Amino acid sequence: MNKKLFPPIEGGIIEGISQILGDTNSGLSGGEIGKFLQESGIYDTDPGITKWKRLYNAFVNYQNKSKISNNILKFINKSMSPARFVGKNEKFEDLRFELNKRLSFIGLELQSNGIFKPTNSTSTISEAEQKANRLKSKLEQRNAHQKIFQYCNSELLAENYFHTVFEAVKSIAEDIRKRTGLNSDGGELVDIAFSIRNPLIKINDLSNETKESEQKGFSNLIKGVFGMFRNTTAHTPKIIWEIKEDDALDILSTISLIHRKLDQST
Repeated sequence: MNKKLFPPIEGGIIEGISQILGDTNSGLSGGEIGKFLQESGIYDTDPGITKWKRLYNAFVNYQNKSKISNNILKFINKSMSPARFVGKNEKFEDLRFELNKRLSFIGLELQSNGIFKPTNSTSTISEAEQKANRLKSKLEQRNAHQKIFQYCNSELLAENYFHTVFEAVKSIAEDIRKRTGLNSDGGELVDIAFSIRNPLIKINDLSNETKESEQKGFSNLIKGVFGMFRNTTAHTPKIIWEIKEDDALDILSTISLIHRKLDQST
């Protein structure tokens, strides 16, 4: 069977991919760039320059000579192998999300298993903006919390609804940390913040068993949202990527409820 040949990638998209993978804080190290370029069959034209420019020059040189983009995609596969991010799932998801913004313009999506799949290409920014405006309008009808609208923008929705939900869920943990000064995350953060004996956040005065149950239930609701929609490695790609607009609206409404209860808490 003949190997599929992928056409050259437009220069602006290559530049965006290079900037993400060569980012000083969250991208690849110099040693990793050299390793993956060699493993991907791409000549390292300028190993001594800024990381993202090093990647950009290597990618463009390869593409100019080969007239295809196969090895650039191979480089992304290798550098974004999930096995490299064990214990660093949030970093992996953030990088993958940023890459998929650019890849969407060439009709590809990097899945959570590190493999590409074809998707409907986003040819213009306005397509994503129309999607964002539609979701925003429906959330306005539900009187969603203002923080939710921060995640209904064209950049998030150019990828898919899951990333809007994923980012919105992360805002809950951030809000709790700001209110409490805690540095923990996930279930540990929630258990400490909403403890019955020594609570840092109270959604009522905890004066009787019913009110204590409400506090516990709210804590479990947050942990359930974290477990289902943020801890993505616990789910198959099919579950992750099949969030539809109606599902996104329901989930974002739940997150809206959580933010509203946090606003009313003491």
